[in-house]
Amino acid sequence: MDSNVLVLNQDYQPLSICSVQRSMKLLFLEKAELLHDVPNRKIRTVNDNYIYPSVIRLRRYINIPYTRIVLSRRNVMKRDRQTCQYCSSKSDLTLDHVVPKSRGGVDSWENLVTACNKCNVRKGDRTPEEAKMLLKRNPFRPIQITFFRDILGGVQEDWKPYLYM
Repeated sequence: MDSNVLVLNQDYQPLSICSVQRSMKLLFLEKAELLHDVPNRKIRTVNDNYIYPSVIRLRRYINIPYTRIVLSRRNVMKRDRQTCQYCSSKSDLTLDHVVPKSRGGVDSWENLVTACNKCNVRKGDRTPEEAKMLLKRNPFRPIQITFFRDILGGVQEDWKPYLYM
């Protein structure tokens, strides 16, 4: 039971990802219903065989006021795929302000990128245009669905109808 299960709210909005064990508990306690299973896999016990869940939906609506991904060093690096946005290096990584703080740049999704130490020092207290260093990808505020994809390195085929509604 090494798979993950997509958990949907009562209104079919993606909530989280849980283990197969956790999803089976929710199903047995009738707190969730099965929407999709893995056809060729079963969970075997001494007396029975059970379906292998892939997508479940909660029976009660869970109110989440506003789902935003928190701005943190770890999440910025995850968004940028642990790669320097100037030279594509994957080592000695740090964060860089596109508009330097000394020029009024703020800590925001749209102003922070992952950069290797060498590029960060080379850019210094300048904008990428002034330093003649082009960004590989412009910084953006990620959405929850892209984080589901990036955390797992992709999504299962049977999750796609629920994630990209």
